[in-house]
Amino acid sequence: MSRTGHGTLPAARILLVDSDVASGDAMAAGLLASMRAGLDLLRAENGRRASELLRADAFDVVLLDLIALTDLCAEAEEAVARLVKLAAGALVIALSDGASVSATMAAMRAGAHDYMVRPVSGRAVATRITELAQRHGKSQTLASDVALPDADGRFAGFVGTSSQIQVVFEQIERVATATAPVFITGESGTGKDLCAEALHELGSRSQNRLVTLRCRAIPREQMEAELFGVTRGATTGAREDRKGAAELADGGTLFLDEIGELDLSLQGKLLRFLQSGTLTRVGESAMRRADVRVICATRHNPMHLISEKRFREDLFYRLHVLPVHLPPLRQRAGDVQVLARHFLAEFSKAEHKTFTGLAPDAATLLNARDWPGNVRQLRDLMQRVVVMHAGSEVTAEMVQTADLDTGTAEVSHASPSRKPTVLPMWQQEQRIIEEAIASFAGNVALAAAALELSPSTIYRKRQAWAEMDERRGAA
Repeated sequence: MSRTGHGTLPAARILLVDSDVASGDAMAAGLLASMRAGLDLLRAENGRRASELLRADAFDVVLLDLIALTDLCAEAEEAVARLVKLAAGALVIALSDGASVSATMAAMRAGAHDYMVRPVSGRAVATRITELAQRHGKSQTLASDVALPDADGRFAGFVGTSSQIQVVFEQIERVATATAPVFITGESGTGKDLCAEALHELGSRSQNRLVTLRCRAIPREQMEAELFGVTRGATTGAREDRKGAAELADGGTLFLDEIGELDLSLQGKLLRFLQSGTLTRVGESAMRRADVRVICATRHNPMHLISEKRFREDLFYRLHVLPVHLPPLRQRAGDVQVLARHFLAEFSKAEHKTFTGLAPDAATLLNARDWPGNVRQLRDLMQRVVVMHAGSEVTAEMVQTADLDTGTAEVSHASPSRKPTVLPMWQQEQRIIEEAIASFAGNVALAAAALELSPSTIYRKRQAWAEMDERRGAA
């Protein structure tokens, strides 16, 4: 399979080594559709054939299915090392299943630039190739049509460079073009609205409307009319026929924020709409059709809502097709200063101030915060700092003055003259596990193997942490 380059750009030359013909075909098709400069792709069904092709020609990228290399050498590390040497400077990405932890680590030791866990789409592989190409100076030939975070960590409205948020960026990029529903979870202030907007803008329906319905903000007695529309005189104040959010989003995206707040009877009607694509306005019997992609979000643990009989289990599984979880800011420690500087620049420009950065003591203070309000809380704090103060550099004193959410005890912990705040053991354990999961692109099995834990232990601990967050949010 090949395609010539566009204009003056040379086509990317990729060797795909894969013993599974069907999965290889799917990956090749995704790569073909995504590589901006065009694609010359050669296939090899095993390690020996890959060796022959690498000796005969030069490639920009080599994709190695580790299972396909057993004919070359029984040990994955030695097989990959041989092919890396023959690849002569090409980017090498190992492809493995979730159980092949030792083989994956061996491939990295042998010189592979990265690895991906299968099943993985060609578009996701194109994204990873583009990221690696930027790091290794090959970005022109290996550019793809996928959206990536820029040098400042900005991606589709998000800001961040931590491994935790990079996983989210990859998830958004991967599911945006699908048609199935997306279920976003995350605490208040983590960016669920922003995620829905990014999914819409990067998806195939971006030319049509994104309609947002705030389920928490609308009285229960009005919710059905807001969702499905109403005819004149059907309810108090209905002076004319009016479309609901579902009809307004026809051809586009319907975002149901805080979907757990929907009344159970209305959840049943929403389920019927999702199944049939038809709806009935309040006060009328005629059926109307609406073609929408549904994105929903909740700050609650959906399994708790189900166990408390506040959310229908059948509706949950209808919506929970493509899950995206937004991590809290306390699990994105590396992003605190990146976000603070981003907001500082934004508000300094808006308020005509001259701030250009953070003093070391201010950075230390910000990093010491727990951020229960997440990114929204940090944004509000930086806005108050800019409005209340002037200067070229934000100091710790400015932050303390503007921080309305922090008591003196927490400020004193961050003071350079005191010992640093020591997190409780469960929080330290949570950070270690979540960072491990992020480093393995969200794959719990790989993270568990690296931490020498069983996957069930991680799932059990994450459930316990979710319950603790739920109790904190309700307090």
